[in-house]
Amino acid sequence: MSGKKLNPLSMAPADAARLLSKAGGKAVTEQQILDATHAGAPVNDAGNINLVHLGAWLNSIPDTDC
Repeated sequence: MSGKKLNPLSMAPADAARLLSKAGGKAVTEQQILDATHAGAPVNDAGNINLVHLGAWLNSIPDTDC
């Protein structure tokens, strides 16, 4: 992640996990991101995460461990 420009609308799961961990103050693992995608969180054709869509998806489910 260091040195490369990040696009919050299309992030690799590992980059999304690192960014969310640093920004949120709580550890988020790549596996948690992947678990969320397997549970239905939206991804693009390349398997990348849109953080806005991920946040909306997480907010739409009643309870989550993701």
